[in-house]
Amino acid sequence: MIRRRHLPALLAAPALLPAMARAQAWQPSGPIRVIVPFAAGGTTDILARLYGQRLTETLGVPILVENRGGGGGSIGADLVAKAEPNGQVLLFHNSTFSATTAVLEFNNRAPHSIERDFAAISLGALVPTVVMVHPSVPATNLAEWIAYARAQPTPPFYGSTGPGSAGHLVGEVLQRDGNFRMEHVPFRGASLLVQEMLAGRIPFGGDQLSSSLQHIRGGALRPIAIRSTSRSRVLPDIPTVAEQGFPNAAILGWNGFFAPARTPEAVLLRLQAEIAAAARHPPLAARVDELGADPGGNGSDEFRTMVHEQVASLRPIVRALRLQPDS
Repeated sequence: MIRRRHLPALLAAPALLPAMARAQAWQPSGPIRVIVPFAAGGTTDILARLYGQRLTETLGVPILVENRGGGGGSIGADLVAKAEPNGQVLLFHNSTFSATTAVLEFNNRAPHSIERDFAAISLGALVPTVVMVHPSVPATNLAEWIAYARAQPTPPFYGSTGPGSAGHLVGEVLQRDGNFRMEHVPFRGASLLVQEMLAGRIPFGGDQLSSSLQHIRGGALRPIAIRSTSRSRVLPDIPTVAEQGFPNAAILGWNGFFAPARTPEAVLLRLQAEIAAAARHPPLAARVDELGADPGGNGSDEFRTMVHEQVASLRPIVRALRLQPDS
């Protein structure tokens, strides 16, 4: 069943019609570049391409998805922050954007500000993040993983999608609150991390559920916790990190669209309206549902508030951990 509870009622409200009519005044002048700040093959890349296919049809111009990985997503994000604010270059990011923002700010190394340099357009999807181990590891939950890690002669590896990423932040929270040690190995995207986990070289890591679900169902990776704020409907028996005693490791998983700040309102209105319509498009919504995610399409104000509140909640955690962006 396709869930619609996260789509705001305003999308169908008559009051929105004048705004949508005004938005039709803007038309892209050529192909739109959508920057995915991670390597190809991960959930963010998969969702960006799903939306890109539909938006190509409705906007009448090609949507070109470009993978610009590195820096926990900050390299690709910075490219968009400095792009011309005309709607022709967009960012499709995920909840790691909130983490890297907090980490880079704390270290006085932020090349851009999520509040100042980006205009939130719309949520693409809510996607739970799953904590996994290689099946050779004798652990079915976080307590068993911690016991296993403590028993090793050297700290075991854990992987993330980059220094300062959400996975890096969660890994450090687990170590602090669980009183054990791991060694961080950053990657340029979830697909690269998952490859190393499948090979058994990285025994522990987290990924957005959509791109790892096939490996979990096939037994190649074992889920031991849901990193999001509630259980996953496709893995209902796997408890959240909070349920297992680690509330500070719970981070709402999302993917969404951003434009450079100072992008004209008419451009943002048209893009938001088209993204919302794409989220309701039955083939796209069905595919997102199959991936264990919930389609988005909310308003810009709601999406901006959600992201900014998440960044604010992570800042004190980063300060307490004194998290470094290159550790």
